Amino acid sequence: MNFFSAVLLGILQGLTEFLPVSSSGHLVLAQHFFGVETGGDILFEVFLHLGTLLAVMIFFRKKLWSLLVSLLNWKNTLRHQAHRHNRTLVLYLIVASIVTASMYLIFGDVFESLYGKPLVVAFMLILTGSIIFFSDKVRSGGVPASQMGLIRGIIIGFVQGLAIIPGISRSGSTISAALFSGVKRRDAAEFSFLLSIPAILGANLVSLVKFQELGASQLGVYLGGFLAAFIAGYLVIAILIRLIVNARLKYFSFYCWALALSSIILILGGK
Repeated sequence: MNFFSAVLLGILQGLTEFLPVSSSGHLVLAQHFFGVETGGDILFEVFLHLGTLLAVMIFFRKKLWSLLVSLLNWKNTLRHQAHRHNRTLVLYLIVASIVTASMYLIFGDVFESLYGKPLVVAFMLILTGSIIFFSDKVRSGGVPASQMGLIRGIIIGFVQGLAIIPGISRSGSTISAALFSGVKRRDAAEFSFLLSIPAILGANLVSLVKFQELGASQLGVYLGGFLAAFIAGYLVIAILIRLIVNARLKYFSFYCWALALSSIILILGGK
């Protein structure tokens, strides 16, 4: 792999990691129609995921710092209420992550078997488009993320678990689930992005040991992909939050529907 290819793949990773269009669904359809292969370079994929992970952590650095401070501060000070809200938010993130992890342990093999079924993936893209379309119709709720309660956290974690199915967008489904349950729009977006941190870490944790296999000649190419994924991911987060707050996710639903319908026609036509 050359430097240009690494940067291009990094940009694609940064765009599709957070946009509600299902990066896994795109991969399955690209493999089916164009014979595109991932190349099996697990370490490079880890670099790309770490780039998007860094984008989330830098974008929400102030929020993450405040959460950390609240976890370490249990004194009855003037900011006791704010610290308590931050700690409950961390609790809901943990609960949602545990539910997602449980879903993967129980149904992971079943969900991942769908990567070989492009027709199913196309129908899942229709579902993704429908979910994000109707989420725009929901009025912004009045529930802050720090007060969403355990039930909402469990539901969002369950939905994120379902997003292991290729064609279902992780960001689109979690944001929509939060909106449908009455969470404020900006808080729904923030919770979804914060929830991506343990999800990305968990998905790549086992592969981190492969860093010892990295050669000096590969480092520059991999860092190019890493930086491209970071920059693209950071820009996507900023844009997507504005679209969520202004109820403009439906534009992505039109794209998902168009891609799904054209894929179904081609697949049923023997392509």
